[in-house]
Amino acid sequence: MSEDRHAQANALLGTAGIARTRIGSAASKLASRRWWDADAAQYHETHAEFLGVDSPGGEFVWCPEGLHEGDLRFLGDVTGKLVLEIGCGSAPCARWLAGQGARPVGLDLSRGMLERGLAVMARGGPRVPLVQADAEALPFADESFDLACSAFGAVPFVADSALVMREVGRVLRPGGRWVFSVNHPMRWIFPDDPGPAGLTATIPYFDRTPYVEVDGDDVPTYVEHHRTIGDRVREIVAAGLVVEDIVEPEWPEWLDREWGQWSPLRGELFPGTAIFVTRKPGR
Repeated sequence: MSEDRHAQANALLGTAGIARTRIGSAASKLASRRWWDADAAQYHETHAEFLGVDSPGGEFVWCPEGLHEGDLRFLGDVTGKLVLEIGCGSAPCARWLAGQGARPVGLDLSRGMLERGLAVMARGGPRVPLVQADAEALPFADESFDLACSAFGAVPFVADSALVMREVGRVLRPGGRWVFSVNHPMRWIFPDDPGPAGLTATIPYFDRTPYVEVDGDDVPTYVEHHRTIGDRVREIVAAGLVVEDIVEPEWPEWLDREWGQWSPLRGELFPGTAIFVTRKPGR
């Protein structure tokens, strides 16, 4: 990742280098919680306007390509529905859902991100319950929710994303949808650079060794896990869910904004996001 975009978090955590190494759920969870707590302020300085974070009613933006749930309705009619947002951050998506008549609950591992959401809600707009918890162990009873969603939350950062799929399948009611967006898996093969240097494939697509940043004592400070498209589909199916669609957004002509590795240059050539639209069989 770019040091400038995350300078505050890197300084707070003492990030000193990059490792490609296996890392389990416990260490991955600890690194992610510390990272998002440390990066919360600078993340919002950079992205709050695009995501509608400070809007009293929130916004539901699926990805850096700017796709909005209000236009696409991947979740369908949310009126009166109990909706779980996993990896909600400061919860702009959950707050937007509340404004559409849904009954959302936001879940995130990072207290720092949740506190930003609480601060916004204190200034007005819909109030949404927020829960600090791990996506690999959802603290809810079976068949508690009508819908579940995640916009770049949790899934790329957990060691056992197959467990997340099973947990979502467990808490969803029959017929419920689970829609989540993640980095498009093919992005793994390119350097994390929005410019020309990010157009040359350097990492094998099939190398699932996590990307890990470490401090001076080799303690992980940031972790990201890779799965192929096939891996994602198999994890979804093994959780008893049905894949209805995989959306690969094209870069819109109107968008000239860079977001990390996302840019018009790269967006013209290959997708940056994959949105998985799934459903739990039943009524």
